[in-house]
Amino acid sequence: MFRMEELTTIGMSKYPSGEFAYSILLATDPDLLRCPFLFASDVGTMRLSEEEVAGLRDYLEKGGFLWVDDFWGEAAWDHWSRVISRVLPNKEFVELTPEHPIFNMLYHVRKIPQIPSIQHWRRSGGGTSERGRESAEPHIRAFFDEQGRIMVLMSHDTDIADGWEREGDNQEYFYLFSPDAYAMAANVIVWAMTH
Repeated sequence: MFRMEELTTIGMSKYPSGEFAYSILLATDPDLLRCPFLFASDVGTMRLSEEEVAGLRDYLEKGGFLWVDDFWGEAAWDHWSRVISRVLPNKEFVELTPEHPIFNMLYHVRKIPQIPSIQHWRRSGGGTSERGRESAEPHIRAFFDEQGRIMVLMSHDTDIADGWEREGDNQEYFYLFSPDAYAMAANVIVWAMTH
């Protein structure tokens, strides 16, 4: 949230203490409808009750935006596909390429960044694919509503958020991954808040 205020003109919500106001909510929480933007990580293991499915569907159909990130490989994609198909039945995802306007909303992102967790990057000697050949190509996919608004954005076979979370852990990791991670984040957030 700090970097988004630095890199964009978007003002972030803050608590009276001045700290950034983020919330961790269940899909059944009535306050979910007060959140214009949701972010979820590792959805390849997510489980939702029937009540949570209904709550998330209601949120998305009323204009909400969900970005899911950091899930790797075919098994995680298959699991997530089953979960999201309960939330958005009869919807098909669209594979986005860098030609889609979201990649140029504020910063020019010329290719989908594959950002590994810092732990994988260290263990692998600089590798980016956390599941080898199975996750060699990162994807950005989306579900759209009938008016063409992105409801759910999915960054698969990449961990874009680690470029934000780990920026101070290792200088080389920062220079390799954080600029692309922040460019993508700024584009997605500006897109979600303006479309």
